[in-house]
Amino acid sequence: MSTDIDASAPASDAPVEPLRLLAEDADDLQIISAALQDAILRPIDIVWEKQARTVTIAFSRFCWECGGTRVRSAMQFGDVTAVKSRRLPRNPDASLELLALDFLPTEAPGGRVILMFAGGGDLRVDVECLDAVVTDISERWPARVAPTHLGEAEA
Repeated sequence: MSTDIDASAPASDAPVEPLRLLAEDADDLQIISAALQDAILRPIDIVWEKQARTVTIAFSRFCWECGGTRVRSAMQFGDVTAVKSRRLPRNPDASLELLALDFLPTEAPGGRVILMFAGGGDLRVDVECLDAVVTDISERWPARVAPTHLGEAEA
C-alpha cells in the first residue's frame, strides 16, 4: 500500500502555508476528506470531550499539495452528541490509516460524520450540525514512504 520516496528528489524549499479548512456541509467535508486521505493516527489521538461536545483528532497528514512530506494536523468537530466506533483496535497505540470521511444527513441540520479507516473500521461522530475545522500544527518533515492505492501501479 506504500512505496518508498525517491530520496534524491529535492523537496521544494518554497514556503507552504499551513492548511486551514472549515466544513459546514457535505461538500466542504469532501474537501477535508481529500486533504486527510492517508493520514495516520492512533486511537489515543481521538479525544471526545463530552461536556464540551467536541471531538478532536490529531493526525500525521501526508501533504498531497506539497508532496513528499508529512505534517501534524488536528481536526475538531463541534456540536457532537455521540461517538461510536466499529472494528477499530482497542490498543491506544495501534496505527490507523484514514481513507475518507463522509457525511450522512439525519434531521437537518444534523447528521453523522463517518471516518473510514484501512482494514474496515470506522468512527461515527453524530453532530447537531456539521461544524468541522482542520489545521496544520507543526512544521513539515520528509515522509519515509508515499501512499499508493490499488490500481495506481497499472495507470
